[in-house]
Amino acid sequence: MRDVKQTEPDPTNVLNCDSTMQVALADLLKTYGLDIQFVPENTAIPGSFFGEREAGLIENSLYLRFDTPVHSALHEACHYVCMSPDRRAHLDTDAEGDFNEENGVCYLQILLAGQLSNMGADRMMLDMDRWGYSFRLGSAKAWFDDDAEDAMLWLQRYGILDQTQQITGQYRLID
Repeated sequence: MRDVKQTEPDPTNVLNCDSTMQVALADLLKTYGLDIQFVPENTAIPGSFFGEREAGLIENSLYLRFDTPVHSALHEACHYVCMSPDRRAHLDTDAEGDFNEENGVCYLQILLAGQLSNMGADRMMLDMDRWGYSFRLGSAKAWFDDDAEDAMLWLQRYGILDQTQQITGQYRLID
């Protein structure tokens, strides 16, 4: 049995969406038809379900400030990718989704973070732990490495990953 070390939540010690990261995110997410909308400092983020620094989603727009955590931006973007077409067509703030979709979202956000040279999958998982994401094995890395096969299969079922676990660049097209 592997010893799992729990990281203490520390939401102040995560990577944020500075201008360089926002450009990188815009480039990464354009394949899904998502548009990054920059929100000025000290302005409420439109479409943010949790408020404060958290990313917002309305239709195909992802709203970010410079203090928005990258994990939040990718999490909300992945909700857009993973949701059913009907929900995507009426999206305003609450991405909804069930347990399986939420797991798919977390798995995909880790994979997409691996495509950001100034983030990477390991830093994404660390930031998820620091923010307080909860996984039954105690950490995002332990979940991703040892307990996320159902999430990977869910993403394959909807064509978001192919059979070799590669990102297809497609969002969910069926209910």
